[in-house]
Amino acid sequence: MMIQRDRYLQKLIHRRENGMVKVITGIRRCGKSYLLFELYHQYLNADGVTDDHIIELALDEDENARYRNPVELGQYIRSLLVDKDKMYYVFLDEIQKVVEVPNPYLPGPEEKIGFVDVLLGLMKIKNVDLYVTGSNSKMLSTDLLTEFRGRGDEVRVNPLSYQEFYAAYGGGLAKRMAGLFHLRRYASGAGAEDERGQEPIPPHAA
Repeated sequence: MMIQRDRYLQKLIHRRENGMVKVITGIRRCGKSYLLFELYHQYLNADGVTDDHIIELALDEDENARYRNPVELGQYIRSLLVDKDKMYYVFLDEIQKVVEVPNPYLPGPEEKIGFVDVLLGLMKIKNVDLYVTGSNSKMLSTDLLTEFRGRGDEVRVNPLSYQEFYAAYGGGLAKRMAGLFHLRRYASGAGAEDERGQEPIPPHAA
């Protein structure tokens, strides 16, 4: 089932190729990954962007664990930028999974490199449009955006509103009789869709 999040999709469209890191924040299971990997990806495809120019990396998946090292992450993304004349859209999901590590090029244990360094480097590449999601306390803090030196653009995503929830699960004349059921279901906490837009899961069960 396709759940529409038009309000947030329009925010991403408005920020497209604005030269900043689009930082999509929100609580767990509010639909950040779905917004980026499904809805925005489909929008870009419809606008003529091919899949080989959309780089997606889910950092919370075990198969991508090596890219939680910021040095590995930066090198990997750059290795995919083979077409210098076309824009690449880079989606990094759960960026807070990337840890700080000692800078391999500088002496001293105090010299560290983390995901902010990687993002600042990537956004300087002219044919990269960069989007990241995050859900922990650091990503939800306004202090994070200051680390991007004025180059971070936040989109805060909330769980489904009742209007969005009803449109997805209770729309249509034949289903209006079920409206009260859906309202009760929403009020019980079922408004938080999971990260891939699947069946809503009450927050207390997440």
